[in-house]
This record gives sequence, C-alpha cells and structure tokens, in this order.
Amino acid sequence: MSLTLFDLDNTLIAGDSDHAWGEFLIANKLVDADDFKRANDQFYEDYCEGRLDIRAYLRFALTPLSRFDAATLSTLHAQFMRDFIEPIMLPKAHALIESHRKKGDTLLVITATNRFVTAPIVAAYGIEHLLASDGEIVDGQYTGEPAGVPCFAEGKVVRLQQWLSEHDVPIEGAHFYSDSHNDVPLLEFVDHPVVVDPDPTLADIAQSKGWPRISLRGE
Repeated sequence: MSLTLFDLDNTLIAGDSDHAWGEFLIANKLVDADDFKRANDQFYEDYCEGRLDIRAYLRFALTPLSRFDAATLSTLHAQFMRDFIEPIMLPKAHALIESHRKKGDTLLVITATNRFVTAPIVAAYGIEHLLASDGEIVDGQYTGEPAGVPCFAEGKVVRLQQWLSEHDVPIEGAHFYSDSHNDVPLLEFVDHPVVVDPDPTLADIAQSKGWPRISLRGE
C-alpha cells in the first residue's frame, strides 16, 4: 500500500475544469461575457505557457462565487457537472483509479483549481482526499479572496508536505500522475512520477528524465 496522487485537469478529465467553469458562467449569462472570456482565456494561456500569476487568477476565479449563496452555488455546480464535466470524464481514468484502489493505495487528487469547482468532480471519481486551492469563506460565503498556500507548482509540494504531517501515510513509494509542466516540482518529489497525455514541455522533460508516459484518452 502506498500513496497515489493524481492531478485533475487534463489528467483525469479531458479538459480544464477551471476554464470550463468560466465557460459555464458565460453560457449562462452569469458574468459579462466578453470581458470575462477574454480574461479567462488569457489566464489559461498563461497557465499553459508557465507564466500564471496564481493569486491573480484565483481572485478572478473566486470573485463570481462571492455573488451567490451556498445553495445557489450547489445548484449551479450540479448543472455544470452534468453539462460540462461528465462528458469529459475518462473511462481509462476510472480504470486507473480502481487499479490503485484495489492495491489498497491511499488516493489523493492534488490540483491548482479551487476546491469549489473540483470537490464534486473528485467525489464523482470516488476519491476521498483532495488538496486544492482554497477560497476564503466568511459566514458561509466566498469573499473572492484566496486562502492559504495556492496548490500550484511548488505550492503543491508545500501543501502535500502539510497534508503528510497530518496523516499517517508514507511518501515513500508514492506515484503522481500529471499532464502539466507546472507539476514538475511534485513529479520530482515522488518516487514514481508518471506523465499523462503531457503538454509539449512536460513531454520533453519526461523524455530527458526517463519518466514513464501513458495516455488516458481514446479507446
């Protein structure tokens, strides 16, 4: 038995849930379409290019949450899951998760995307543990501000180390599955890094380091 870590976006799902949530808000006219889409697309490009200002992005992503109460957000997320996320959940991801579950591994998703967006997706995969970027909540409502260490790049290692200090789970023998070069710090931290449908930068790094590569897309 060991620890198995999964990135979420473009790893366990065939898309980016953070960007998709923005598209959902636009499609349902819950934000100013032109301005929000321009910013949403720019932040996603910055992420892909490795130049994302994570705190600026989190404020952008969390601000719309501050406009709704918890019940409304829950209703909106259920619609988001049905329309945007369920179509991009991957059968091979389910199979990979189950293979580690049958070994008795502790399963944990570790993602830069905020907890509101990701928690129901992770639950749908039957994974108990989640480390995500957190939004500040006051009196049951999001404020639009990030809270704590963003779960991004080197921050994923920091957050994992905090989690390990609170749980009786060894890091020795851990696997981590990811598609993104932003996750190189955590891929280097674990004993068994595995790249999944990697972006071009990560593909080159993985080849140079001899990291195994798999695909969860297609048949």
